[in-house]
Amino acid sequence: MIYQSDSLTVQSLNNGIAELNFDLKGESVNKFNQATVESLHAALDALEAEQGIRGLLITSGKPVFIVGADITEFTQLFGAGKDKLKFFTRANNANFNRLQNLPYPTCVAINGFAMGGGLEVCLACDLRVMSTTARIGLPETKLGILPAWGGTVRLPRILGVDEAVTWIATAADKSADAALKAGAVDAVAEPQQLREVAITTLRGAIDGKLDYAGRRQAKSSPLPLNDTEATMAFTTIKAMVAQQAGKHYPAPLQVVDVIEKTRNMGLEEALAVEAEGFAELAVTPQASALVGVFLNDQLLGRKAKQWEQQADRKVERAAVLGAGIMGGGIAYQSALKGVPIKMKDIAQSGLDLGMGEAGKLLSRQVNRGRMSPEKMAGILSSIDPTLSYEGFGEVDIVVEAVVENPKVKHAVLAETERQIGEDAILASNTSTISITHLSEALERPENFCGMHFFNPVHAMPLVEVIRGEKTSDTAIARTVAYANKLGKKAVVVRDCPGFLVNRVLFPYFDGFSKLLRDGADFQAVDKVMERWGWPMGPAYLLDVVGIDTGVHAAKVMAEGFPDRMALDFKTATEVMFENERYGQKNGRGFYEYVPDKRGKPKKTVSEQTYKLLEPVTGERTEFEREDIIARMLLPMATELARCLEEGIVGSPAEADLALLYGIGFPPFRGGIFRWMDTVGLAHIAETSKKFAHLGKSYELTEGMRSRLAAGQTYY
Repeated sequence: MIYQSDSLTVQSLNNGIAELNFDLKGESVNKFNQATVESLHAALDALEAEQGIRGLLITSGKPVFIVGADITEFTQLFGAGKDKLKFFTRANNANFNRLQNLPYPTCVAINGFAMGGGLEVCLACDLRVMSTTARIGLPETKLGILPAWGGTVRLPRILGVDEAVTWIATAADKSADAALKAGAVDAVAEPQQLREVAITTLRGAIDGKLDYAGRRQAKSSPLPLNDTEATMAFTTIKAMVAQQAGKHYPAPLQVVDVIEKTRNMGLEEALAVEAEGFAELAVTPQASALVGVFLNDQLLGRKAKQWEQQADRKVERAAVLGAGIMGGGIAYQSALKGVPIKMKDIAQSGLDLGMGEAGKLLSRQVNRGRMSPEKMAGILSSIDPTLSYEGFGEVDIVVEAVVENPKVKHAVLAETERQIGEDAILASNTSTISITHLSEALERPENFCGMHFFNPVHAMPLVEVIRGEKTSDTAIARTVAYANKLGKKAVVVRDCPGFLVNRVLFPYFDGFSKLLRDGADFQAVDKVMERWGWPMGPAYLLDVVGIDTGVHAAKVMAEGFPDRMALDFKTATEVMFENERYGQKNGRGFYEYVPDKRGKPKKTVSEQTYKLLEPVTGERTEFEREDIIARMLLPMATELARCLEEGIVGSPAEADLALLYGIGFPPFRGGIFRWMDTVGLAHIAETSKKFAHLGKSYELTEGMRSRLAAGQTYY
């Protein structure tokens, strides 16, 4: 053994080859924590002192190679200032440079994931062999930062500028075939042959058959672009990246800026520029928010996994009641993820609609080359459309997705309970109706919970799993396990009107209604909120959700929380509903919709909307941008705080992610609680005073006042 630590080992193999094996003790994956960085430094000392080595093989002792930096250690430095951030990058850059300059060739065998720093260490090696099942990538821009260990320097010199920028700016991970085609790796091998192929490739370099010295020179030299070529290339790239990233995400453009600045530099000088770019991004609010989203997502995943481990059995067979767009979407997602599902309706036309929805989604994948027709046929065959309850006694979970009417749901749920096994779980996809109330129709309320999907099911990540007063842990565990199987993000919440997301969304819509009452132009409000970061403004969002759905849900919320959500005026949304302007579903809402060439509804402005709204809107008033934002967000913020204080949701992290995954809250803001921490509760309190005349939904909660007095934040 040449070197050994809890992070990695170095040992001699045959014929002058040494092996450096990453295997971080006590962890399921390898990552570059401080201990690994220090161990790599010591291992390089040992390698440089060892005689007789002719080549170095680098491997992983885990199912993945290296997933990147330890983000929890990493983020502790974000508030430490630029100098400490640059110092942090320096140590591992020195390691990678030493690895690149060893007096013999190096070859890495990439298994599983090699992400971020895991790929950057591979780029420092002379040769790269990748398993057919592995994935590689530089995902740092998803966290609001850029690669800090040579990714922006080495990758453009290996792939070329255009390809490297695409890899880094999009943060997408790449398959073995894509990596080989781009020139990021030298060979691809089946997992069982990976080690053998890597050793053979390394021997080729040792024997002089592969020019590893020339590769090193290229990675340490300026980019092979003259001034004219560089000007043309970077002008085009900047325009493309700016359009795709948008103004709220500075990291992708910073990547291009760093690569452009370093194009005429050698390795050491270029790494210093990269470190400066990284440090500038790491102190931005976007980086704080996006890293927070990443950590919150890990927390949510751990909680969902814990629930799944408590499940009494796996979900192997499912059923959905109601075969409309929602039912068809649930059936599609279940079948796609390998859980056969029965889809029941009371009419053949409903079944046809549901199967049509599933078929349309699958055909789209086939047309895009992501699925074979044979696989599509197999998935469709695992959806069993039926008008009867035949076979329901064998399913593990049933999701009810019939019309949003308590009486209808009571009848359907009671009837279904008699047709399923005594230990089967029954879940309702209701978006607003109390789970405790719905359970009154059941003999086994302990086996009943809410499973609220968001539309469209295939695209929206969130599923709310709602605990009624009598819901058992077994019901929650099996339902979360099913959500996990479907590839969804499950957030467990307590029962209340609107549950979590809709309970918080409708105060936001109420803020919109009050703005229009007071003379705001709905288009102006939409533009302000979209520029703030929402994918669509409130009027557009209501059109997409469905005006009829919005009006119905608003009544439920007003009954549940009359002190805050019962409005004493007719809203613009109610006017739209009364005039049968239901939004995209019938082509007319606040906006009008005509299919474009691709068949997608194109939004246009209608003067008819303004005429209809005249009786319920005040004299046209120009509102300050900040006032519009405050009036829209403050009711949402206070309601989410109440949900946390009442135990409806378990943590700020789960609450913030629910809004991100359920209604598209801007990720670079991190969520409502993260946003409040960013602007400060003192600012929120001042805003509350300014708009106190608008009602109770603008008042701080007791919990918010306590945090403000104690100087506490939500994170």
